[in-house]
Amino acid sequence: MQQARAVTTNQNGPHEDTEAVVRRHLQSEFLKPIQEHNQQAFDEINAQVESWGGPIILDSCCGVGESTAKLAELNPHAMVIGVDKSAHRVERHSHYQSGENGQRYWVVRADLNDFWRLANQANWQPQQHCILYPNPWPKSAHLSRRWHGSPVWKDVVALGGQLQMRSNWSLYLLEVAQALKVSGYHADISLLADNADPITPFERKYKNSGQALWQLHANLSKES
Repeated sequence: MQQARAVTTNQNGPHEDTEAVVRRHLQSEFLKPIQEHNQQAFDEINAQVESWGGPIILDSCCGVGESTAKLAELNPHAMVIGVDKSAHRVERHSHYQSGENGQRYWVVRADLNDFWRLANQANWQPQQHCILYPNPWPKSAHLSRRWHGSPVWKDVVALGGQLQMRSNWSLYLLEVAQALKVSGYHADISLLADNADPITPFERKYKNSGQALWQLHANLSKES
């Protein structure tokens, strides 16, 4: 079995610029034009959301969609939407489909830099928002490539709901907690239970390699 390498970084702790970068993005407008294919993908799923009218669970960075199918199985009352920009990963989703589970889940190919903004503009209010094992971009110079260091962060916060994140790099989640504090929210970070069943291929690989897995929870509901 191939072992997953642990994250290596030139940071000694959370990035010293995290809070300043988050404040700057919260106070500015993300002006990058929406790409046409992302708009089309959003419009198609938004039509499903509008006709559904029930609770939504958003599974961002869903990869091949294993987590999306699992979330649908665990939450039969909700419409679960997985989003990933990789055509290669999204096209592998059928491997995880089952006739017995996930009657209300979709896997969408779109860039989240556009998708989150469009979802916010459409007033989506997901009950739960999962971001499981995002690309850590571990080099110090790459803070702006991490979700909490990017201009789209304020749209993540504005979407609300119960934010659930997981990572095998604790510094990433510590930075997210800092970003949430600047944004006006509290986050809890804990170790994922050893007996938790893996719900993504990355989670399975990291667990089999003996790595510590971390989870973050924050209530971003508008009423909080």
